[in-house]
Amino acid sequence: METVNKNTDEGGLGDSSSSRTSTSSSSTSTSVVDYGPTLQQTTSSISHLDKIQSVGADDKYVYIGREKYPKDELYEAFEGSLNPGLAPPPSRKFANPAPIGLCGFALTTFVLSMFNVNVRSIHIPNVVVGVAMFYGGLVQLLAGLWEVAVENAFAATALCSYGGFWLSFGAIYIPWFGILDAYKDHPDDLSNSMGIYLLAWAIFTYGLTLFTVKSTMMFFALFFFLGHTFLLLSIGAFAQNEGVTKAGGVVGILTSFIAWYNGFAGLSTDQNSYFTLSSLPLPTARCIYRKKNRHDLSKLVKTHSSME
Repeated sequence: METVNKNTDEGGLGDSSSSRTSTSSSSTSTSVVDYGPTLQQTTSSISHLDKIQSVGADDKYVYIGREKYPKDELYEAFEGSLNPGLAPPPSRKFANPAPIGLCGFALTTFVLSMFNVNVRSIHIPNVVVGVAMFYGGLVQLLAGLWEVAVENAFAATALCSYGGFWLSFGAIYIPWFGILDAYKDHPDDLSNSMGIYLLAWAIFTYGLTLFTVKSTMMFFALFFFLGHTFLLLSIGAFAQNEGVTKAGGVVGILTSFIAWYNGFAGLSTDQNSYFTLSSLPLPTARCIYRKKNRHDLSKLVKTHSSME
């Protein structure tokens, strides 16, 4: 029977010095696999990159940092769970909270965007306050806090932040807060203030978009078009240009349908639907993985196999 020394180095692979010691001291039929300096040199050459490493027969196991996981237990990038990249499974077993947060965001964005494009010549958007405070705000905030429990930092940041956005947006139109009344005699200040408010959210959204470039097309599209929505609405507020605001509303409607798609992708399964929504990785994500990881990992696995 062949066993592997349990003493591991910082990368999670066998320590060659301890392996040779165990080999020399053992006189039984039980042997210890000595990976040797060649494997150590190979792993050290990529350890500074802090990349995901695949090892074992048929790449069955994956090292993420210093932790080893079976590949079939890892979560891939998936818009239905707002997971932007390969991640280990959570230590707690909860239902996926991302769909309810995405659907709350999608519906509220759709309603507000319909007002922004002036559908049916409606100019007073106050009816969106109820949706913004409770579905887009409170429910999405709770979904974000739930994401903390399932150890998804990206989803927690996104859902809690946009839940806070909708709560703050609703507060602007609630007379008790006195925000609109403060600008009653200064309408230009109100427009400029709303422009700054929306611009800040555009910057934040574009920042989140940077963390989705290794995920899926619909995942990336959600944050990409949402950033454009905020930017157009900000420009429309600064310039007091109704046409630009309508353009922001059109992009917002598109964004809401993308958010619904992502949310429904997290709900659809072979058990509850005759079809499931596809999840297409970004071509750039596959290119980045192939160029930066596959070459080094293939050398690692080949060296590992030759040593065995």
